[in-house]
Amino acid sequence: MRMESLPAHGEMMAAFQSRNATYDGVFFTGVRTTGIFCRPICPARKPKPQHVEFFATARDALYSGYRPCRRCRPMEPAGSPPDWLQALLADLDEDPSRRWRDHDLRQRGLHPDRVRRWFQRHHGMTFHAYCRSRRLGLALGKIREGVGVSTTAYQHGYESLSGFNEAFRQLVGATPSASGTGIVLQVTRVLTPLGPMIAGGTEDSLYFFEFSDRRRLEKQLEGLRRRLDCVLVPGDNGVLSRVEREIGEYFAGDLRRFSVPLEAPGTEFQQTVWDALQEIPFGETRSYADIARVIGRPSAVRAVARANGDNRMAIFIPCHRVVGSDGRLTGYGGGLWRKQHLLDLESRVSPGGLFSQDEA
Repeated sequence: MRMESLPAHGEMMAAFQSRNATYDGVFFTGVRTTGIFCRPICPARKPKPQHVEFFATARDALYSGYRPCRRCRPMEPAGSPPDWLQALLADLDEDPSRRWRDHDLRQRGLHPDRVRRWFQRHHGMTFHAYCRSRRLGLALGKIREGVGVSTTAYQHGYESLSGFNEAFRQLVGATPSASGTGIVLQVTRVLTPLGPMIAGGTEDSLYFFEFSDRRRLEKQLEGLRRRLDCVLVPGDNGVLSRVEREIGEYFAGDLRRFSVPLEAPGTEFQQTVWDALQEIPFGETRSYADIARVIGRPSAVRAVARANGDNRMAIFIPCHRVVGSDGRLTGYGGGLWRKQHLLDLESRVSPGGLFSQDEA
């Protein structure tokens, strides 16, 4: 177990006692009096603080003699859809244009409030709002391919053109006929050992990849919307599936260099800095001053630091590999403990791309 990969003890205790869902997958809690380890969000009665210890991974808790809790099931990836929801999600993926009602959920034996709470927690919107956003995103794509507005409305489950126009205006800020430009970015959650992350991209490129609890996330996405005149809608595509696969391989120690195509809109200076970040070798670090020298702007250290912080592509554009001139960790949008975890991970991976034998 590597304690430096964990948040501060007080921070974890506060998150555990308040059942803070943003820490799900960030740490695990072992209860000495019961011999059970749990997620931070476990609904069971909370033990006294002196009976609690924290672990960075479920494996660490198991090796310390704890058994997994049957209520919060900590052996499953953080944020994974529960078994009772799997069939509904599969049908939603099969036919995203379907209009779902509470009656449809009850016929499946699902309580609408339970479904709503899960979507609110993990997607920031209700189930019905999620479905509407997916339908509208698909409709927008069809309109920009040249399909007529009326045809698109009825193909995507709308009973009237006026209803479609109003729903579309609320999402996009314009009528369907006036939205023929811009980009549709499909957005999905990607589960990682450091907690859920948000990925957004088209069929061609990844445009952002960030920790779901980053404080500046909403501002970053709003800036991206303005710069690209884009619309963000829930969904999936080939690039996002590739992101999920490669990020899983990275955390498993099987991948040292990503092949996902990236699109990082920004100023010329920002893009120059982000290009330099991608040249930092896996397992190594550079200082802000090093980056400033590499790009030919040795006096622009602070500007380099700002550009580093403006990076929307966590891990893929490895801003976590930039440290202070004295080697200490400096600011990181996902939290310094995550930065340390990523650096620890990369330092333990052998040149062949797998964890060294002493870490196996």
